[in-house]
Amino acid sequence: MNDGMGELAGGRLRTFGRRKIMPRACVADSKRHLRAFMSEVLEDLGFVTSECSGASELQATLATDLPDLILLGIAADGIEPGQFLEVLVREGFDGKVLAVGARDSIIVKAVQQVGEEYGLTMLPPLTTPFAADTLRDRVAMLLPEEPAPSPAVHVGEALHAGWLELWYQSKIDARSLVRRGAEALVRMRHPTWGVVPPAYFIPEEHDPHFRDLSEFVIERAVQDWHYLLEQQSAVDLSINLPAPYLKEPQAVRDLCRRMPVHPAFGGLTIEIASNEAIHDLAFLTDIAREMSFHNIGLSVDNLGANWPELMGLDKIPFIKLKADRQFVTGCGNDRLKRTVCRHIVELARGYGARAVAEGVESRADLMAVNELGFDLVQGYLFGKPMPLKKFARSAQTRPVMAQG
Repeated sequence: MNDGMGELAGGRLRTFGRRKIMPRACVADSKRHLRAFMSEVLEDLGFVTSECSGASELQATLATDLPDLILLGIAADGIEPGQFLEVLVREGFDGKVLAVGARDSIIVKAVQQVGEEYGLTMLPPLTTPFAADTLRDRVAMLLPEEPAPSPAVHVGEALHAGWLELWYQSKIDARSLVRRGAEALVRMRHPTWGVVPPAYFIPEEHDPHFRDLSEFVIERAVQDWHYLLEQQSAVDLSINLPAPYLKEPQAVRDLCRRMPVHPAFGGLTIEIASNEAIHDLAFLTDIAREMSFHNIGLSVDNLGANWPELMGLDKIPFIKLKADRQFVTGCGNDRLKRTVCRHIVELARGYGARAVAEGVESRADLMAVNELGFDLVQGYLFGKPMPLKKFARSAQTRPVMAQG
């Protein structure tokens, strides 16, 4: 195989050069909540997923998505799995089929036997309830083996190919533990390496795609806000933007113009890295008033040992000050971290801003930041950043406090 060429197997691209392509899976089940759950588990393993509720949808999915795996939910009456199997045989599906059903189910055994008789590649069935590790073992042969890319992926390629998306992490009221918003974090879903963290693709200020990435974040956040409004209720969003982007003459006007006019829109917060925010205080003060008329506020991100640089000012243009995670995680047992966090809270109070603690990963952290007087908290204790649809589902089905 030529290193620059892809290898085709049954119409599906298996490799590109020496690298394995991110696998695709279709969850076929008549029950919507089961499809959503299984899709979520497979996405966590690294699959690109699709869903279908009936045999006709499965036929279309086989033609368009070219799945490597069909996860086949076994209904109690056994009729739908039989129709799914008929489609797979008729369409000559040559990927893997994984049946999921109750332990000791006669129907599961029948589906397994019929599938094998008709030449489908049936993986050992998965019985419910099951652990994520058990599912991983079943589909291990399909999972990508490549590490994250090195050197970094070019952001221009990612923008052009549509690989970028926003993931969301909840912001929680420190006292009531009610969800008060979410921070949008850009991620790349690369066809070879799977989900790639920002460190591999965020461009430098001089990069020609620097502005394009910022505009993508703004546009996608607005789209996602409308989606979340339809799925659950309005969510106040925060996005991260570099201060140099806001210095472009038309950038602020375009940003204001893009804001939703829906009455449920509660506002957008722009988080700016603390070193940039402190360096550009005068400029940010000038534009903060203009943006406030369009329900846009500014926030200082990752504020830490540099907090004294915000002391002694007449006013600041920020509605929130966010303590850096390195000073929040473990602050209950570390005097230095606790001191920095206390000063940030006092600084916020003095300026009439809200204090946010990022990096709350344990109940001890939560108790500490609550005692210190933070208004909002976010961190793994309440959930990791997650894709849009998964975030929307989590808001409907899970308590705010993460378990474990």
